[in-house]
Amino acid sequence: MTISEYVSSLSDNPYFGAGFGLFTVGACSVVLRKGMQASLMMFRRHYMTTMEVHCRDKSYQWVLQWMTEKGAKKTQHLSVETTYEHLESGHVKTNYNFMPSVGQHLFRYKNTWIKVERSRDQQTTLYDTPFETVTFTALSRDKSIYFSILEEARIMALKKEEGKLVMYSAPTHEWKPFGHPRRKRPITSVVLDSGVAERILGDVRDFLGNPSWYIERGIPYRRGYLLHGPPGCGKSSFIAALASELDLGICILSLSDRSLTDDRLAHLMAVAPHHTIILLEDIDAAFESRVDSDHVAVAYQGLNRVTLSGLLNCLDGVPSTEARIVFMTTNYIERLDPALIRPGRVDLKQYIGHCNALQLETMFLRFFSGPGVEGKAKEFSVAIEKSGKPVSPAQVQGFFMLFKDDPSAAVENAHRLVEVLS
Repeated sequence: MTISEYVSSLSDNPYFGAGFGLFTVGACSVVLRKGMQASLMMFRRHYMTTMEVHCRDKSYQWVLQWMTEKGAKKTQHLSVETTYEHLESGHVKTNYNFMPSVGQHLFRYKNTWIKVERSRDQQTTLYDTPFETVTFTALSRDKSIYFSILEEARIMALKKEEGKLVMYSAPTHEWKPFGHPRRKRPITSVVLDSGVAERILGDVRDFLGNPSWYIERGIPYRRGYLLHGPPGCGKSSFIAALASELDLGICILSLSDRSLTDDRLAHLMAVAPHHTIILLEDIDAAFESRVDSDHVAVAYQGLNRVTLSGLLNCLDGVPSTEARIVFMTTNYIERLDPALIRPGRVDLKQYIGHCNALQLETMFLRFFSGPGVEGKAKEFSVAIEKSGKPVSPAQVQGFFMLFKDDPSAAVENAHRLVEVLS
C-alpha cells in the first residue's frame, strides 16, 4: 500500500477524522489566544503608557483632588470626603467632595483616552490606613501627558492655598493638611516689645536667603529658635504671623502624642513639607531636665514614648535633616534640659513677656480709632503701669473686647482689668 493510499484510508476513517478535527480546532484556538495575548502585550508596550501614584508619594493628594475635578463629573462610582470649614462669622460650613471610588474609570483628557484605576490593598496598611494606588493608563505613546496631569494637579492644589496659611499635622506616618487653609495673619497684628519681631524676622530671612553661606563653611543648613515667656504673651501667634509673612506653612508636632516614638519622630522631621516651620509647642511639658532628675533621657512621667535623646538626635544628630526651621515654645525655660537649648540646637532665644507701656499704647491704637485716641492710649497705658501688675497681650485684648468701639469707656474702666488680675 502506497503512502497516498494509506492517508486516503485514514481520512475515510470516521474516528480518526473526528479526533483530528477536534485537535485542529483546539490547537488553532490556543494559537489564536496566544497570538492575541502577544499582540495585546505588544500593543500596550508600544502604544500605551502607564503611570502609578501610590499614597506615600507627595503628589498623591494632588492627584486625588485633580480626579475630583476632572473625573468625578462623569463617573457614576463615587466616594465622598466630608470636610468642615469654619467661617469668619463663627458658623461651620459642611463640604462634600466627591471623587472616583475604588475601581476603574474611563475619561478623555486632551483628546486622549485614559483609564484610571484606583486600587486599595486591605492586607497592607500604613498605621491602620489601607495602602492605595492610582494607576493611569493612556492610549498614547506621549509620556508628557502625565507631566501635564501632575502639573495641573499641583497648580490646582496651590491655588486653593494661595494667600492662605496652611497648617500640617501628623496623625499617621505622613504630614497632612490640618483643616482648611486659613487666612494669613499680618505680622503687625502681633504687638511685641520694640525690635523683637524685626530681630526674629530678619534672622529667618537671612537664613532662607543664604543657603550657600552655610554650605561653603560646612555648617549644617538648619536653624532653631526658642520663644519663652509667660502664657498669653503671643509666642504662638507670632509664629503664625511670621509664617504668613514669609509664605511658609506650619507643621505642628505634639511630643505628648502616645503613638509618637523616636523612630517616627525622626521620620516626620525628615519628611516635613518644604517651605514650612516645624513647631514644637510647650516643650517643657514633654521632658524634665536631667539636672533635676535621676533618670537620663527618659520621657517625662511616662506621658509619651519619645525620649530626650531621641529628640536631641533629631535636632542635631547624625539622622537630623537640613534646610529646616524649628521653633520651640515654653512657659518655663528653667525646666528645660541645658542640652536641648544649647547652640546648634537653639540658635536664637527670645524672651516674650508681659506688656510694657509701648505695647499697651500700640494695642490701644490698633484696636480703637477716632479723635483724641492717642491721648486716651497714653492714659490707658499710665493707668495699667501705675497698678504695678503685669498684664499679657491676651488679657488686654480680652479687656478691649468688652468695649469695642468705645475707647473712653476702656480708659475709664482700666481699673477693672487691674482688679481682675489682683
